[in-house]
Amino acid sequence: MEKRYFTIAEVQEHTTVDSCWIIHERRVYDVSAFIQRHPGGEQMIVQRAGTDVSRDMVGPPHRHSSNAHRWLQQYYIGELSTGGGQDEEEIFSQKKQAVRERNTASQGSNSVMDARCKSVDPDNDLVDWNKPLLWQVGNLREKYDEWVHQPVDRPIRLFYSDFVEACSKTAWYMVPLVWTPVVIFISWYCYTELAQGNTQLFTSITKEYSIPVHKYCFPFLFVLGMFLWSLVEYLIHRYVFHMKPPASNYYLITLHFMLHGQHHKSPFDGSRLVFPPVPASLVVVLFLAAFHLLAPGAVGMSIFVGGLCGYVVYDMIHYYLHYGSPKKGSYLYGLKAYHVKHHFEHQRLGFGITSRFWDYPFHTVIPEEIFEKSH
Repeated sequence: MEKRYFTIAEVQEHTTVDSCWIIHERRVYDVSAFIQRHPGGEQMIVQRAGTDVSRDMVGPPHRHSSNAHRWLQQYYIGELSTGGGQDEEEIFSQKKQAVRERNTASQGSNSVMDARCKSVDPDNDLVDWNKPLLWQVGNLREKYDEWVHQPVDRPIRLFYSDFVEACSKTAWYMVPLVWTPVVIFISWYCYTELAQGNTQLFTSITKEYSIPVHKYCFPFLFVLGMFLWSLVEYLIHRYVFHMKPPASNYYLITLHFMLHGQHHKSPFDGSRLVFPPVPASLVVVLFLAAFHLLAPGAVGMSIFVGGLCGYVVYDMIHYYLHYGSPKKGSYLYGLKAYHVKHHFEHQRLGFGITSRFWDYPFHTVIPEEIFEKSH
């Protein structure tokens, strides 16, 4: 394919949220589809629209990872023309600040961009993207770990069966749509059970001493369930989702890719960012059965429903960290930057999604970096 060349004036015509071009090492990129995904917030890209970001990419104050540089290549559209000579370069330099100021008004835009899924060169990749990947990744063996942590911006197909494939994907709004009524119903059931005043704690251990559990205890049990979920969230993410399968074990590699590897390979596949309701139902039933054995009655159910609510919050936050554009300085802004660093630089650290809390006692906190201040 013949290369396209753009003048600086042409690049500076694309300085909005809907059409955002940048220059990096004299190559031109259309990053419109990436703006909302940028961990530093969309304003940091819009402020630099139409300009050369080569120095910004290498820092200081923030050095972009090799994955970030490679990710940028997916938005390549052409080369910067040198036909304009030195005069054009001077014009470009003089207009740089004016472009940033002109685009300040568009920083608050929250429009949604369509993902741009670039085709994969079959000669340079280790799998055939025209076929379901789940049955191929196990054959990568010792190359799997490096391959799965080199993200691409394109959807993934796992299964041959259309029905099974559909069950493995879901829209984000299906999670609250399915589970919020369940949380409300179980909460109502637990509260009414406790309100009867017949619930006793530890009656199965000794009948001589028991603690009555009143309806006023329900909020505390609910919050306890949410807190316990945050620990479960961390442990699953670290020890299950980020297990390192042996290179010789085809089945463990396949299982890892199905559970979480596919998310790291394609972190912006919107249909795979939350847990589909069908497989989620099986996991929820297993947790419910475990709680029934460990803490039968309304007390155990109250803790369980708090954990179920924590799961819903977790899935919604996880989706937002990938597609949302939180306000700079907010709690979610910090979480988004933290989670994106987990994807692109520190895959063996930063396992907390809704909070960094458990990363501290388990010593998996991602090292702090200095993020660039908005101008």
